[in-house]
Amino acid sequence: MTKDPLIVFTPSGKRGRFPVGTPVLTAARQLGVDLDSVCGGRGICSKCQITPSYGEFSKHGVTVEADALSEWNAVEQRYQDKRGLKPGRRLGCQATVQGDIVIDVPPESQVHKQVVRKAASARVIEMDPATKLYFVEVEEPDMHVPTGDFERLSRALAEQWGIEGVVADLSVIRKLQPRLRKGNWAVTVAVYNDHTGAAPRVLDVWSGLHEAGIYGIAIDLGSTTIAAHLTDLTTGEVIESAGLMNPQIRFGEDLMSRVSYSMMNAGGDQEMTRAVRDALNTLMQDLAEAAGIDPQLMLEVTFVCNPVMHHLLIGVDPVELGQAPFALATSQSMSMAASELDLTVMNASARCYILPCIAGHVGADAAAVALSEEPNKSEDLVLIVDVGTNAELLLGNKTRVLACSSPTGPAFEGAQISAGQRAAPGAIERIEIDPVTKEPRFRVIGCDLWSDEDGFAEATKASGITGICGSGIIEAVAELRMAGLMDDSGLIGSPEATGTARCIAQGRTYSYVIYDATAQDGPMISVTQGDIRAIQLAKSALYAGARLLMDEMEVESVDRVVLAGAFGAHISAKHALVLGMIPDVPLEQVQSAGNAAGTGARIALCNIGSRRAIEATVGQITKVETAIAPKFQEHFVAANAIPHKTAEFGNLRSIVQLPDVSFNTGGGDDAGRRRRRRG
Repeated sequence: MTKDPLIVFTPSGKRGRFPVGTPVLTAARQLGVDLDSVCGGRGICSKCQITPSYGEFSKHGVTVEADALSEWNAVEQRYQDKRGLKPGRRLGCQATVQGDIVIDVPPESQVHKQVVRKAASARVIEMDPATKLYFVEVEEPDMHVPTGDFERLSRALAEQWGIEGVVADLSVIRKLQPRLRKGNWAVTVAVYNDHTGAAPRVLDVWSGLHEAGIYGIAIDLGSTTIAAHLTDLTTGEVIESAGLMNPQIRFGEDLMSRVSYSMMNAGGDQEMTRAVRDALNTLMQDLAEAAGIDPQLMLEVTFVCNPVMHHLLIGVDPVELGQAPFALATSQSMSMAASELDLTVMNASARCYILPCIAGHVGADAAAVALSEEPNKSEDLVLIVDVGTNAELLLGNKTRVLACSSPTGPAFEGAQISAGQRAAPGAIERIEIDPVTKEPRFRVIGCDLWSDEDGFAEATKASGITGICGSGIIEAVAELRMAGLMDDSGLIGSPEATGTARCIAQGRTYSYVIYDATAQDGPMISVTQGDIRAIQLAKSALYAGARLLMDEMEVESVDRVVLAGAFGAHISAKHALVLGMIPDVPLEQVQSAGNAAGTGARIALCNIGSRRAIEATVGQITKVETAIAPKFQEHFVAANAIPHKTAEFGNLRSIVQLPDVSFNTGGGDDAGRRRRRRG
């Protein structure tokens, strides 16, 4: 008995025997091979392109003859004439099996395209979005068989794609009849079919084959800034990114001040909800315009945010989050119509997914960081710090993961700093202070030159030198400590004690001048004693949170630290250690993950399996509550010193010599005198 031909697919290695005349696309589907097709095998979309290989393949145990596939046909020729196929390519829906054959599926023909995130460690996002495009041919109406157009569309989806029981909003039903007729009863539909088991939902319909693409937006809704990534839902490519300040800042810079605003003002929560939703619509419009796409092609949005932002986004008063036991209205993930959040710029049928929260003060943004960085899969003990207005920390490995939040405030993002500003052209982002001359050199956003290099003035003429951003103030305070201009208690010395006129009196304390353009009616950018105090409070809260997690884990050290957050990629590891922001580890073990929360939002947007995964992972994370932990205050006070009052920081001191100075004179006639610190 003659065997059916053997077909071998690469790179998957999947193989099987099929009768002569079986289309390659059919064989691929039956074997579970990753071969794309939107048109359902009609030779329209060309996404099922394959490359047949001929000759002897000892690895596969086959010899492929020249006639192993059917001859080139008219459909392939039509596509070749219109758009062209790469040499050697065939359409999998048209080529049929005639003999043993080896088929390569090129990357652009694979459904689950790989997107590599280059920030931190490279990783793969497997594309399996909730919303996908399907080309269908719908039966024409028949007066003898009275069925509606939507019912026949539903039947076509079931018969041609195996998608059963679809539903649709009224906005889609309104479009359906004219678009079916314009397309001569052939349409492309966008179907949202998520991981919850809910009925598949038709989000939009286009006449004929729709090739303009569909898009989703991954949004990290932070207390201070909102970051959004417009993403192609077919390829996973980030088409455009944008960000803006959270307008809720006008109601309070930190989370508790916003909760207080809601408590003290009737309807305050609704006011903040309207403000952030208006900002989101503005951001979406900006993204669409920058990318040159129709906003109606934006069909999905995922959100990550801390609990207070979460409640204000969905329209829940956050008052309960301001008092023990910090109860969330819901900690589960949420799926809903984007219109329920008043997101009117998007398609009227667009869908929204909000990642789950971990606990009352550890939100969906921390869950997104866990999804992105996967501490639950780490062999070593890793501390992940999402640096922001409300810092969130994860500590763990394969055996256990802990989480907490720390109220760092907005100082790390440039707020509450005398010359502070958001990261924008003209803002000082890097600084070095010569320990001998005490002179600074700096770099500003938008210019690659240092301030003491030729051409700097010309290069920064357009932007000017306008202020100092979060990464800049962190480096500035650490550099003051390393240059001996500030002692371990955070005090800046007088010009006499420090030997530089850049230390100027400001009331009863001193400031260090980085840049002075007052003679040209420009700004004076300095680090004041108040700035240092704000950074001390922020870094002490951060460190204390980490220590609480370490106490709970019963460890005295961690193996690795990952800095995340909107500006995590810009924080210098050395300066973070000098400040004592994080526990002491070898410098090379401090890594950056950039905006890991935003990456987690993108992963959830591009892959519905990741939604299941993070929902399961969140349930296994142990929450440590810093607000009521007895030792938090003890750790906080000890961390006020720079880098720390009691911790040795041996790894840091092996690479950085911190001057042993003290400017704590207690006032009186000793003001400004340099003294050695005992011990």
